[in-house]
Amino acid sequence: MASTTLPRTVVRALSKTRTATSIPIARRLATPASSERCLHYASKLSPITSSFQQRRPVIQQYSQPTGPASGRRSIFIQTEDTPNADALKFKPGSRVLPEGLSSTFLEYLSPRSTLAPPHPSPLAAQLLNVDGVTAVFYGADYITVTKDSSVPWAHVKPEVFSLITEAVTSGQTIVNTIENKSGDAGQGGTEEDSLAFNEDDSEVVGMIKELLETRIRPAIQEDGGDIEFRGFHDGQVLLKLRGACRTCDSSTVTLKNGIENMLQHYISEVKGVQQVMDQEEEIAMQEFAKFEEKLKQQKGPDAVASSSLDAVP
Repeated sequence: MASTTLPRTVVRALSKTRTATSIPIARRLATPASSERCLHYASKLSPITSSFQQRRPVIQQYSQPTGPASGRRSIFIQTEDTPNADALKFKPGSRVLPEGLSSTFLEYLSPRSTLAPPHPSPLAAQLLNVDGVTAVFYGADYITVTKDSSVPWAHVKPEVFSLITEAVTSGQTIVNTIENKSGDAGQGGTEEDSLAFNEDDSEVVGMIKELLETRIRPAIQEDGGDIEFRGFHDGQVLLKLRGACRTCDSSTVTLKNGIENMLQHYISEVKGVQQVMDQEEEIAMQEFAKFEEKLKQQKGPDAVASSSLDAVP
């Protein structure tokens, strides 16, 4: 029987036809835009296969929120030394003082002040409860903690750092504002900013305030403190240092060699600078003077009690 040889072009055409007809008609007519088809097709894939990863959900690692539900924020608290060896400056990376506060600082010197109006602070109460902590100072975006000179920072710093971190990460309000019915300020700095412009100020007082605000306050705030203007009388500028500068051993040098020289250089009416003490500080100084005198009587005239109170303004 004779064999019939087909041309090559006819063989190729027949093979293409068989390939096309071997695919099910339902498969070829399926609508490509169907979302159900994609889901059905993806369900047949092995969950551990590396192909078609774009069709599988991506599992993201869960992390505990570090702030209010409105958003997340990373916590990075910086610690800075100050010229005062007994004071450390903590910068939580967020605002500390409440918005709209007229003063540039708040200072808590006793547990009672942390509960008193108009600006009680739960965090300040916790910090003052730490053994060795004597004062808590709030700047606009930093916290200065002052300790007793007899307690090393190694015993104080870890707990202080932990309390500040917990307060910031939990989103708790650092400073509350309540009505002050008694009229007595429970904290230092609750009154109006002493360096703010006042139309009733004389020309000299206005110049003094401007110099203190623009040239002196930034440097003192950098050191974890602040400054208050208490008046100008008979050529003497009355000032009060706050925060880390309040108990710093170099506070007298700061007043005389720094502030006094600058004011006298620019304002001829200024004859000197005096540091002002509050009533509580005056009582503390008097008690310390009595203790020092008693110590001299017991141990001789050369005996001197060492304390940071000699630098308390």
